[in-house]
Amino acid sequence: MITIRDKVRFVETDMMGVVHHANYLRWFEMGRVAYLRACGITLGELMDAGVIFPITEVKAQYKNSCTFDDDFEVQVKMSAFNKAKMEFDYKVIRLRDGAVAVEGHTRNVFTDKEGRIIRLEPRWFDKIHKVYAAQKAAEE
Repeated sequence: MITIRDKVRFVETDMMGVVHHANYLRWFEMGRVAYLRACGITLGELMDAGVIFPITEVKAQYKNSCTFDDDFEVQVKMSAFNKAKMEFDYKVIRLRDGAVAVEGHTRNVFTDKEGRIIRLEPRWFDKIHKVYAAQKAAEE
């Protein structure tokens, strides 16, 4: 599992000081980018190589609210991975009391710049698979 921590910004809240629901999806993205960094890959490197990975599915279950200035943690686990797709599970934890704010899931497919599904080259696949395999082993 990869974790990142941050603080709710005022701009991420509504008039009641509660985080707008769409921001949790942004935080999921921050987690995905951190996961790839943990694999030794930057988003820019993939894009420069012509690999795009659009989201084809997103789910979010809202459980508790985060509010302005709350510290939070995004926990990211890769739940499925092969040469054509990757899937992630997320938990956003409100740190002041440990409450789960949101649980979520995304699926990304690997495509070229024209949107055609591709198979990930070994130079990328092997790096991601190494972290994914270690994560799965730790879960057992």
